[in-house]
Amino acid sequence: MSSAPSVKSEMIDGGVLVSLLGGWTVNSAPLLESRANILVVAASGAQTATIDLGAIEHLDTAGAWVIDSARARLNAAGVHAEYVHVLPDHALLLREAHYRPYELPARPHIPTAPSLIADMGESVYDAGHDLAAGISFLGRLVSVAMFDAFHPRRWRMTSLFFHLESFALRSVPIIALINFLVGAIVAQQGIFQLQRFGATEFVVDLIGILVLRELGVLLTSIMIAGRSGSAITAEIGSMKMREEIDALSVMALDPVEVLIVPRVIALIVALPILTFIADMAALFGGLCVAWVYGGISPEAFLARLQSAIGINTFAVGLIKAPFMALVIAMIASVEGFAVRGSAESLGRQVTSSVVKSIFTVIFIDGLFAMFFAAIHY
Repeated sequence: MSSAPSVKSEMIDGGVLVSLLGGWTVNSAPLLESRANILVVAASGAQTATIDLGAIEHLDTAGAWVIDSARARLNAAGVHAEYVHVLPDHALLLREAHYRPYELPARPHIPTAPSLIADMGESVYDAGHDLAAGISFLGRLVSVAMFDAFHPRRWRMTSLFFHLESFALRSVPIIALINFLVGAIVAQQGIFQLQRFGATEFVVDLIGILVLRELGVLLTSIMIAGRSGSAITAEIGSMKMREEIDALSVMALDPVEVLIVPRVIALIVALPILTFIADMAALFGGLCVAWVYGGISPEAFLARLQSAIGINTFAVGLIKAPFMALVIAMIASVEGFAVRGSAESLGRQVTSSVVKSIFTVIFIDGLFAMFFAAIHY
């Protein structure tokens, strides 16, 4: 076991000789800083300082860092400091664990009106940049899809059906359950409110129109954005991290054609199917609650539903579904390609993908609602 670290100094021609003794290791951590300070004080005011390491018994990275920090402080004070009698192992430690200053993180500033306005401007700029990137990616996607349309042998049917199973078939249970519960909740609240006016039977109109035009496709799109959209971003992002995307390019394969087109087509096919299932599940949930709470028999519910809605009401939700699927797939793919080489970046882009997809889906639903209201459809 080595002795405690110590410092011995003596004056020489034109400077000071500082000899370090004992063990300069992490086991003597409480003494290292004080001994380093003694070294700095002993050499202060001299023109040169020679640090003799020949008598050091043991040295590790902690001791090497403290010693080199003392040397750096002497140099900063105008004292030329250098090592002598350095063993090869000690020289390696001093070189690898050398002292370097660390920048302190900037102190957070209290938000002010100009900073808030600047943040808003930056957000608007980022939104515009994302829109431009999305339009550019859409153009590339359409060009690749059109090229493949004239070359059917380039279609990757195995990948297409695999993703169709993942996006559609495996999503059916959760989509059906969520929409069944939402339909039941809407029916329950509608019955309780309409009973006060003696208009309980109008709950059928409420459920039919609300579910078929808005809730069915909207809830399904949000669920798919969180389930399948995040999966697409994570898959593409992990491939980007492992440089598999670059490997495809090296093999003269277009990543958009190989990875994105099958996923986009599968999602465009899957979402209308899931929307139809969601509509049926929500209507069934409303039927069950109307039967139990409102005393409306299934026969009366179905008869009222047929008179309350038309084919246009049913078609509105299905018309929205492919557009929402395209938007979800595009956002998920763009965010996946934006992943850099860290797990933090992957998590950030997956989160961004889900948030942007849900916001865009709701925004598009609002645009469709205004459009269909304008054309009285």
